[in-house]
Amino acid sequence: MKSQLKHHQSLNLWAIIPAAGSGSRFSKSELKQYQVIQNKTVLEHTVSRLNQLPLAGYVLAVGEQDTFAKTLNFDHSDKAHFCLGGAERVNSVLNALSYLSTLASEDDWVLVHDAARPCVTQDCLNHLVHTAVETGKSAILAIPVRDTLKRVEVGVTIDQTVDRSKLWQAQTPQIAQLGVLKKAIEQAVLSQANITDEASALEYVSESVQVVQGRSDNIKITYPDDLELAKLILASQSLSH
Repeated sequence: MKSQLKHHQSLNLWAIIPAAGSGSRFSKSELKQYQVIQNKTVLEHTVSRLNQLPLAGYVLAVGEQDTFAKTLNFDHSDKAHFCLGGAERVNSVLNALSYLSTLASEDDWVLVHDAARPCVTQDCLNHLVHTAVETGKSAILAIPVRDTLKRVEVGVTIDQTVDRSKLWQAQTPQIAQLGVLKKAIEQAVLSQANITDEASALEYVSESVQVVQGRSDNIKITYPDDLELAKLILASQSLSH
Protein backbone atom coordinates (compact mmCIF):
# COMPACT_ATOMS: atom_id res chain seq x y z
CA MET A 1 0.00 0.00 0.00
CA LYS A 2 2.75 2.39 0.93
CA SER A 3 4.48 1.76 -2.40
CA GLN A 4 1.22 2.42 -4.23
CA LEU A 5 1.00 5.79 -2.51
CA LYS A 6 4.67 6.76 -2.72
CA HIS A 7 4.02 9.46 -5.34
CA HIS A 8 1.44 10.98 -2.98
CA GLN A 9 4.00 12.01 -0.38
CA SER A 10 1.70 14.57 1.21
CA LEU A 11 -1.22 12.15 1.46
CA ASN A 12 -2.74 11.86 4.91
CA LEU A 13 -5.19 9.04 5.48
CA TRP A 14 -7.52 8.97 8.48
CA ALA A 15 -10.20 6.56 9.69
CA ILE A 16 -13.45 7.17 11.54
CA ILE A 17 -15.21 4.36 13.41
CA PRO A 18 -18.73 5.29 14.59
CA ALA A 19 -19.16 3.15 17.72
CA ALA A 20 -21.92 4.87 19.66
CA GLY A 21 -24.85 2.74 18.46
CA SER A 22 -27.23 1.06 20.87
CA GLY A 23 -26.95 -2.30 19.11
CA SER A 24 -30.61 -2.97 19.87
CA ARG A 25 -30.95 -5.58 17.11
CA PHE A 26 -28.05 -7.54 18.60
CA SER A 27 -28.96 -7.38 22.28
CA LYS A 28 -30.76 -4.97 24.54
CA SER A 29 -28.03 -5.27 27.15
CA GLU A 30 -24.81 -5.90 25.20
CA LEU A 31 -23.08 -3.92 22.46
CA LYS A 32 -22.01 -5.99 19.47
CA GLN A 33 -18.66 -4.20 19.11
CA TYR A 34 -17.64 -5.42 22.57
CA GLN A 35 -18.31 -9.12 21.98
CA VAL A 36 -15.12 -11.19 22.17
CA ILE A 37 -13.60 -13.26 19.35
CA GLN A 38 -10.16 -14.88 19.78
CA ASN A 39 -9.52 -12.95 23.01
CA LYS A 40 -10.14 -9.57 21.37
CA THR A 41 -13.28 -7.47 21.13
CA VAL A 42 -14.90 -7.01 17.74
CA LEU A 43 -13.90 -3.34 17.89
CA GLU A 44 -10.23 -4.22 18.51
CA HIS A 45 -10.31 -6.55 15.47
CA THR A 46 -11.87 -3.78 13.38
CA VAL A 47 -9.27 -1.20 14.42
CA SER A 48 -6.50 -3.72 13.77
CA ARG A 49 -7.71 -4.24 10.19
CA LEU A 50 -7.84 -0.50 9.50
CA ASN A 51 -4.32 -0.08 10.86
CA GLN A 52 -3.01 -2.28 8.05
CA LEU A 53 -3.22 0.99 6.13
CA PRO A 54 -0.69 3.81 6.75
CA LEU A 55 -3.14 5.84 8.85
CA ALA A 56 -2.21 9.25 10.22
CA GLY A 57 -4.75 8.52 12.95
CA TYR A 58 -8.21 7.15 13.68
CA VAL A 59 -11.19 8.56 15.54
CA LEU A 60 -13.61 6.45 17.57
CA ALA A 61 -16.97 8.14 18.10
CA VAL A 62 -18.30 6.58 21.30
CA GLY A 63 -21.39 6.97 23.45
CA GLU A 64 -21.51 9.36 26.39
CA GLN A 65 -21.85 6.50 28.90
CA ASP A 66 -19.11 4.42 27.26
CA THR A 67 -16.19 4.11 29.68
CA PHE A 68 -15.00 0.80 28.20
CA ALA A 69 -13.65 1.85 24.78
CA LYS A 70 -10.68 3.77 26.17
CA THR A 71 -9.56 0.73 28.22
CA LEU A 72 -9.12 -1.49 25.15
CA ASN A 73 -5.77 -2.52 23.70
CA PHE A 74 -5.97 -0.94 20.24
CA ASP A 75 -3.28 -1.34 17.59
CA HIS A 76 -1.24 1.86 17.19
CA SER A 77 -2.93 3.30 20.28
CA ASP A 78 -0.76 6.41 19.85
CA LYS A 79 -2.86 7.20 16.76
CA ALA A 80 -6.20 6.74 18.56
CA HIS A 81 -8.53 9.69 19.11
CA PHE A 82 -11.93 9.71 20.79
CA CYS A 83 -14.93 11.97 20.33
CA LEU A 84 -18.53 11.91 21.47
CA GLY A 85 -20.92 9.99 19.25
CA GLY A 86 -24.38 11.19 18.27
CA ALA A 87 -27.95 9.93 18.34
CA GLU A 88 -27.61 8.30 14.90
CA ARG A 89 -24.66 7.01 12.90
CA VAL A 90 -24.70 10.12 10.70
CA ASN A 91 -24.39 12.36 13.78
CA SER A 92 -21.47 10.31 15.10
CA VAL A 93 -19.67 10.58 11.76
CA LEU A 94 -20.27 14.33 11.59
CA ASN A 95 -18.95 14.77 15.15
CA ALA A 96 -15.83 12.80 14.20
CA LEU A 97 -15.36 14.85 11.02
CA SER A 98 -15.66 18.07 13.03
CA TYR A 99 -13.06 16.72 15.47
CA LEU A 100 -10.76 15.72 12.59
CA SER A 101 -11.08 19.18 11.05
CA THR A 102 -8.95 20.51 13.91
CA LEU A 103 -6.15 18.05 13.05
CA ALA A 104 -6.36 17.39 9.33
CA SER A 105 -6.54 19.19 6.01
CA GLU A 106 -9.77 19.40 4.00
CA ASP A 107 -7.98 17.50 1.24
CA ASP A 108 -7.03 14.56 3.48
CA TRP A 109 -8.79 11.28 2.75
CA VAL A 110 -11.08 9.79 5.39
CA LEU A 111 -12.29 6.20 5.62
CA VAL A 112 -15.51 5.62 7.57
CA HIS A 113 -15.88 2.02 8.72
CA ASP A 114 -18.49 0.21 10.80
CA ALA A 115 -17.31 -0.78 14.28
CA ALA A 116 -18.94 -4.20 13.83
CA ARG A 117 -17.21 -5.08 10.51
CA PRO A 118 -14.06 -6.85 11.73
CA CYS A 119 -13.43 -9.09 8.70
CA VAL A 120 -12.50 -6.58 5.96
CA THR A 121 -9.32 -7.73 4.20
CA GLN A 122 -6.13 -5.79 3.57
CA ASP A 123 -6.48 -6.33 -0.19
CA CYS A 124 -9.94 -4.72 -0.17
CA LEU A 125 -8.68 -1.80 1.90
CA ASN A 126 -5.71 -1.27 -0.41
CA HIS A 127 -7.87 -1.43 -3.53
CA LEU A 128 -10.40 1.02 -2.12
CA VAL A 129 -7.84 3.64 -1.09
CA HIS A 130 -5.81 3.26 -4.27
CA THR A 131 -8.93 3.71 -6.44
CA ALA A 132 -10.05 6.83 -4.58
CA VAL A 133 -6.63 8.47 -4.56
CA GLU A 134 -5.86 7.67 -8.20
CA THR A 135 -9.23 8.94 -9.50
CA GLY A 136 -9.72 11.73 -6.97
CA LYS A 137 -13.27 10.48 -6.38
CA SER A 138 -15.11 9.12 -3.37
CA ALA A 139 -15.57 5.34 -3.27
CA ILE A 140 -17.16 2.55 -1.27
CA LEU A 141 -16.66 -1.17 -0.96
CA ALA A 142 -19.69 -3.03 -2.33
CA ILE A 143 -20.64 -6.39 -3.79
CA PRO A 144 -23.09 -7.15 -6.61
CA VAL A 145 -26.42 -8.48 -5.33
CA ARG A 146 -26.46 -12.25 -5.91
CA ASP A 147 -29.87 -13.36 -4.73
CA THR A 148 -33.21 -12.90 -6.45
CA LEU A 149 -34.94 -9.96 -4.79
CA LYS A 150 -38.68 -9.78 -4.12
CA ARG A 151 -40.68 -6.65 -3.39
CA VAL A 152 -43.37 -7.17 -0.72
CA GLU A 153 -45.67 -4.15 -0.37
CA VAL A 154 -48.24 -5.51 2.09
CA GLY A 155 -48.03 -8.44 4.50
CA VAL A 156 -46.06 -11.40 3.13
CA THR A 157 -47.33 -11.55 -0.44
CA ILE A 158 -44.79 -10.95 -3.22
CA ASP A 159 -45.63 -7.94 -5.35
CA GLN A 160 -42.87 -8.37 -7.91
CA THR A 161 -39.35 -9.61 -8.58
CA VAL A 162 -36.80 -6.81 -8.61
CA ASP A 163 -34.18 -6.68 -11.36
CA ARG A 164 -30.87 -7.16 -9.53
CA SER A 165 -28.56 -6.69 -12.54
CA LYS A 166 -27.67 -3.11 -11.58
CA LEU A 167 -27.88 -3.48 -7.80
CA TRP A 168 -24.92 -3.49 -5.42
CA GLN A 169 -24.91 -4.11 -1.68
CA ALA A 170 -23.01 -1.33 0.07
CA GLN A 171 -20.35 -2.13 2.63
CA THR A 172 -17.73 -0.11 4.48
CA PRO A 173 -15.18 1.40 4.53
CA GLN A 174 -16.44 4.34 2.49
CA ILE A 175 -13.81 6.92 1.55
CA ALA A 176 -13.98 10.61 0.67
CA GLN A 177 -11.97 13.75 1.20
CA LEU A 178 -12.60 15.33 4.59
CA GLY A 179 -13.95 18.67 3.36
CA VAL A 180 -16.20 17.11 0.72
CA LEU A 181 -17.72 14.57 3.12
CA LYS A 182 -18.21 17.04 5.98
CA LYS A 183 -20.05 19.55 3.75
CA ALA A 184 -22.19 16.80 2.21
CA ILE A 185 -23.29 15.44 5.60
CA GLU A 186 -23.92 18.92 7.01
CA GLN A 187 -26.14 19.77 4.05
CA ALA A 188 -27.99 16.45 4.16
CA VAL A 189 -28.62 16.72 7.92
CA LEU A 190 -29.81 20.30 7.54
CA SER A 191 -32.27 19.16 4.87
CA GLN A 192 -33.36 16.19 7.01
CA ALA A 193 -32.51 13.80 4.18
CA ASN A 194 -32.53 10.07 4.92
CA ILE A 195 -28.82 9.31 5.29
CA THR A 196 -27.96 5.65 5.96
CA ASP A 197 -24.30 5.78 4.93
CA GLU A 198 -21.68 8.28 3.79
CA ALA A 199 -22.34 7.59 0.11
CA SER A 200 -26.00 8.56 0.49
CA ALA A 201 -24.93 11.98 1.83
CA LEU A 202 -22.49 12.42 -1.06
CA GLU A 203 -25.17 11.35 -3.56
CA TYR A 204 -27.58 13.86 -1.99
CA VAL A 205 -25.24 16.74 -2.91
CA SER A 206 -24.51 15.23 -6.38
CA GLU A 207 -20.96 14.14 -5.56
CA SER A 208 -19.69 11.26 -7.69
CA VAL A 209 -19.21 8.00 -5.76
CA GLN A 210 -17.79 4.83 -7.28
CA VAL A 211 -18.15 1.22 -6.17
CA VAL A 212 -15.08 -0.91 -5.61
CA GLN A 213 -15.87 -4.61 -5.54
CA GLY A 214 -15.33 -6.04 -2.09
CA ARG A 215 -15.85 -9.52 -0.68
CA SER A 216 -18.89 -11.24 0.77
CA ASP A 217 -16.99 -12.12 3.96
CA ASN A 218 -16.84 -8.42 4.94
CA ILE A 219 -19.94 -8.96 7.06
CA LYS A 220 -21.50 -6.56 9.51
CA ILE A 221 -22.37 -8.11 12.87
CA THR A 222 -26.00 -7.14 13.35
CA TYR A 223 -27.66 -10.20 14.91
CA PRO A 224 -26.29 -12.73 17.44
CA ASP A 225 -25.79 -15.45 14.78
CA ASP A 226 -23.60 -13.02 12.79
CA LEU A 227 -21.11 -13.23 15.65
CA GLU A 228 -20.70 -16.98 15.10
CA LEU A 229 -20.17 -16.39 11.38
CA ALA A 230 -17.57 -13.68 12.10
CA LYS A 231 -15.69 -16.11 14.35
CA LEU A 232 -15.51 -18.64 11.51
CA ILE A 233 -14.43 -16.01 8.97
CA LEU A 234 -11.67 -14.61 11.18
CA ALA A 235 -10.40 -18.11 11.94
CA SER A 236 -10.39 -18.97 8.23
CA GLN A 237 -8.63 -15.73 7.28
CA SER A 238 -5.91 -16.26 9.91
CA LEU A 239 -5.28 -19.75 8.51
CA SER A 240 -4.96 -18.46 4.95
CA HIS A 241 -2.16 -16.00 5.85
